[in-house]
Amino acid sequence: MRLTGTTAMGIRLPIVSPGDDLATITAEHVLAVTKDAPLTSSDVVAVTEALVAKTEGNFASEDNIAADVRDKYGNVEVGLVFPMFSRNRFLSVLKGIAKGAKKLHVLLSYPHDEVGNPILDINRLDEISDALPQGLVSAADFVAIAGDFVHPFTNIDYIKLYQSAGDNIEIYLSKDPRDILKLTPHVLVGEIHNRFITQSRLIKAGAKTVYTLSDILNKSVNGSGFNSQYGVLGSNLSSEGQLKLFPNKAPEFVARLQCILKEKTGVAPEVMVYGDGAFKDPVCGIWELADPVVSPGFTPRLGGMPQEVKIKLVADVATQGLTPDEKREAVSRVIKDKANNPDAYNEGTTPRVYADLLGSLCDLMGGSGDKGTPVVVVRGYFDDYTIE
Repeated sequence: MRLTGTTAMGIRLPIVSPGDDLATITAEHVLAVTKDAPLTSSDVVAVTEALVAKTEGNFASEDNIAADVRDKYGNVEVGLVFPMFSRNRFLSVLKGIAKGAKKLHVLLSYPHDEVGNPILDINRLDEISDALPQGLVSAADFVAIAGDFVHPFTNIDYIKLYQSAGDNIEIYLSKDPRDILKLTPHVLVGEIHNRFITQSRLIKAGAKTVYTLSDILNKSVNGSGFNSQYGVLGSNLSSEGQLKLFPNKAPEFVARLQCILKEKTGVAPEVMVYGDGAFKDPVCGIWELADPVVSPGFTPRLGGMPQEVKIKLVADVATQGLTPDEKREAVSRVIKDKANNPDAYNEGTTPRVYADLLGSLCDLMGGSGDKGTPVVVVRGYFDDYTIE
């Protein structure tokens, strides 16, 4: 019997630049690595969003963000609600917003941001909760009660860091985003995944102007890059004062790369662009998904969800007293019949979209550090126990 199932490998590419033909470069390197074991339709080729955006030339500056904020809000005091706590993900965005606002009231959530980054010592929360004012609290009052706090992984005090991002910034904390309306009716929602829920709540509470970060740089400003769907969400620090935005043309990229691979091999492996994985760190509780989606572009099959048989249930229930060969045959029969009996032995399998599962795998494989493997090839992903 076949002894391996799904396998994944990271593939190195040369350092690319804006304007490079990333689809062709990726195809050449993938084919070189797989020449002795050609690609099949059960394989997946995944490319990090960072390279797709870079070769698109999808960059913008803090000044571009400032110009868009001024255009959308005018010369008013703006309230920024519940941004994430991150240096490379948000500090430059914050500086740009501050440059574009007459004054910027920043409302941070506590005890952590939307994706789990803490703003205080969680172990002390019960101890200090009675002392913390209900509703809106200034940063100075909050620190006087909760104490100074640095992030356990980055050693950054995010209250101090964000306060330093502009002379016109004032920091507050609350658990309710509507508290920002005590300071200004003009609001920018900083959340990633809850942005539309919070936007709706603010409008119902009487806000006059409410945009989300997906509205900032959703079109080009003074020749800048942009993302029509996500704005500055998914952006990342590129250089001083410069951001790389989430790729704007990921669907076109995956279609072209799949076409090139099919022309070269005769088969069409699935292709996707991956960003942050959708997993939660078990130690610190941080949810890794700082991008608006795991994958901004993937071939159609990857939008589906697995229909799988829970093999351990079959093994425990349907193979009692059988020989090893008979056990294998019994399990194989159930798997082959799953299309006709989809509810058999599937208890406990969590339905998730293929692109989200694969994106998490690829993010862990490729990493964002110095591995140098921005492309991940997943072999035999759509195979099952019956495929030899």
